[in-house]
Amino acid sequence: MATEIKKYHILFYGSPSGYQTNRAQITLYDKNGKPTAYVRFNDPGMFFENDYVQNGIIRMHLPSHMFENVLDVLRNEKPVYIYFASGRAFLGTSTEPVGEGE
Repeated sequence: MATEIKKYHILFYGSPSGYQTNRAQITLYDKNGKPTAYVRFNDPGMFFENDYVQNGIIRMHLPSHMFENVLDVLRNEKPVYIYFASGRAFLGTSTEPVGEGE
C-alpha cells in the first residue's frame, strides 16, 4: 500500500565515511507526522545497502547524485507517494496531465 508523503526532513552527514555508510538522509512523514521512510544517499565507493522495511518504516538507498532529483520532486510535486514491493522501495507521484506547468 502506498503512503502519501506530507512532510520531509533533511540531514547531511560530514566526515569521509558519512554516518552509517550514508552521506545524507531525507526522512519522509505521513499525514499523522510519523516517519514512513528514510531515503538514504551514498557516495561512490560507500557501502550500498539494499532497500528494506524495518518496524514498518521503509529504508530506500540511492546514489548521492540522485539527491537533487528527489528533493525537486518533494518540493514541486503533489501528491508524492512511497511504497515497498518486490524487495525495493518506490517513490513517485500520481498520474498528472501533460504540460501542467509545475
